[in-house]
Amino acid sequence: MIPTIPIPAKDGIANPAPLGLCAFGMTTVLLNLHNAGFYELNTMILSMGLFYGGIAQVIAGVIESKKNNTFGLTAFTSYGFFWISLVGLIVFPKFGWAPKASDGAMAAYLIIWGIFTLFLFFGTLKLNRALQVVFATLVILFFLLAAEHATGNESIGKFAGYEGLICGASAIYAGMANLLNEVYGKTVLPLG
Repeated sequence: MIPTIPIPAKDGIANPAPLGLCAFGMTTVLLNLHNAGFYELNTMILSMGLFYGGIAQVIAGVIESKKNNTFGLTAFTSYGFFWISLVGLIVFPKFGWAPKASDGAMAAYLIIWGIFTLFLFFGTLKLNRALQVVFATLVILFFLLAAEHATGNESIGKFAGYEGLICGASAIYAGMANLLNEVYGKTVLPLG
C-alpha cells in the first residue's frame, strides 16, 4: 500500500500525479456535462481535450517515467493520447481528412479503452482507494458509452454523462489530495 502521508522526493523531481489526475478529471467533467445534456459539444471541450486532458497528461506520464513509475507512465500517457485521439475522431471529419467513425467503430474504440482501463483498475488494487474509485468509475463510463453507440440508445449516453461526472470529480479529488497532502506534509484529504 502506498503511504497516504507524502514522502519528500529524494530524486528532485516533482510529483506529476496532481497534474495528470486534475487534467484527466477536469476534462472528464466538462465532456460529461455535455454527455449529460447540459450543453452542446463545443470548442471548450475540444480545447480541454487536446491541451489539458491530452498534452498535460502526456507530460505527467513522461515525468512519471523519470520517477520510475510504470503505472503512472502508462496511465497518464495513454489517457493523454486518448483525449488527443478523441479530439481527432471529432475534428478530422470536419476538415474532410477522414470519414466520421460509425457508431460501431466508436463502440469498438470505447470497448478497447474499457478493457485497457479494467486491467489498470486491477493495478490500483495495490495503490489507494481514491485511485480505485477513479479507475472503477472509468471502466463503467467506457462501457456505458460503448453501449450507447452499440444500441443507439441516447438515454444510456445521458446516464453515462452523470456517471462520468462522478468519475471526473473523483480524479480531481485524488489530484488535489496528492497536491494538498504534499504541500501540508500531512493528510489533508485522505486517499484511503
